[in-house]
Amino acid sequence: MKCTNKKGKYFYRGAALLCAATLLFLMPGCGGKEIPLAYDPDSDVSSFRISDDSAGTVADSFAQDLCVVTEDVGTDNTDVDTEALTSAGLFDLNNHEVLYARNIHERLNPASLTKVMTALVALKYGNTDDTITVTEEAMITESGATLCGLEVGDQLTLNQALHALLIHSANDAAAAIAVHIGGSIEGFAELMNEEAVAVGATNSHFVNPHGLTADNHYVTAYDMYLIFNEALQYDLISEIIHMTSYETVYMDSSGNSKTLSFNTTNQYLTGTYKAPGQVTVIGGKTGTTSAAGSCLILLARDTAGNPYISVILKASARDVLYEQMTRLLNVIA
Repeated sequence: MKCTNKKGKYFYRGAALLCAATLLFLMPGCGGKEIPLAYDPDSDVSSFRISDDSAGTVADSFAQDLCVVTEDVGTDNTDVDTEALTSAGLFDLNNHEVLYARNIHERLNPASLTKVMTALVALKYGNTDDTITVTEEAMITESGATLCGLEVGDQLTLNQALHALLIHSANDAAAAIAVHIGGSIEGFAELMNEEAVAVGATNSHFVNPHGLTADNHYVTAYDMYLIFNEALQYDLISEIIHMTSYETVYMDSSGNSKTLSFNTTNQYLTGTYKAPGQVTVIGGKTGTTSAAGSCLILLARDTAGNPYISVILKASARDVLYEQMTRLLNVIA
């Protein structure tokens, strides 16, 4: 914290910083000036901004390296079809600028975008060479759920499970990771919610590690940016989301080897859909359920190598999702 003659601006990430409705912000060395900070823990945005143009002070802030937005941005300057999706955002990571935002703080079902948080929590609390023994609690019986075929007693490393989680979007891998790290699905969900608060994603709440539809399980597009941005600090996550395929061998309960092989669900990486010519899609995470619609979060780079995060929640169909994501990426092309 320092004194300066510049106009002061302060950016904070919601409940990750504060646990009271109001406080007085004291500025040591600046005459002890008190600046009232109104804080609403039930705010409908995960980030909020306050400024004091007369105080002549500036403080290093919790969100100084993040994009901060409270309203729609750039919706009149793109050809993104706002009727084809519910929520979307585009974030310039180097300049900490929001290039596009639509309904960015609306709470929506994230489907398998949930697995980004699962990977983040797994790497924060686990080790990649941990051996996971699959339990009955990790079995997924929901019809139509994407699985990698794990059975009770199977053993695989956390590293292997993370590849199945992020490339194949395997729900049984997500559940196996959760039980291993958190002791139970519920215990892992508690860790997910703690991490959400820690990164400022205070308008999100998780009840499972895979994103299959459940009551009280939701995110916002802005919170997904915060979560994905934090997850990308882990080299392994950045590496996995860029992979187009993966094959590995793990063991069943009798010690017999089993082969696991799959391809990415990201249609930009498979070549089914193409990004704008001046944009390279590095990777990301897909998600689809009837409740969530079609969802996608991406890391992309422009020709100078500058990184961007783009996210769309609740597009009406997969082809619509990729068409609108391509239009969104045109903003940086």
